[in-house]
Amino acid sequence: MSKPMTKTELVAAIAEAMGADKKTANAALEAISAVVTKEVAAGGAVTLPGIGKVSCKERPERQVRNPATGATMTKPADKQVKVTIAKALKDSVNA
Repeated sequence: MSKPMTKTELVAAIAEAMGADKKTANAALEAISAVVTKEVAAGGAVTLPGIGKVSCKERPERQVRNPATGATMTKPADKQVKVTIAKALKDSVNA
């Protein structure tokens, strides 16, 4: 398995694909990140065409168990970020 692409490598690849400089590509990546973060934090969802859908799911209060002690405790309600991968991406990986 290969190492994951770093942010620097991703910015360089985006710059090359856009035909722009790295500063512009970095600004585009930061803008996308900010928009997705803002929308998902507000409880919405964002679809990234060809990649997938990022959404926020609320989880209710529930009982959990400490694996070390076996004690049961109540975990408060929280939110979970969920990423659903697009079918097109799955198909291209498995092709």
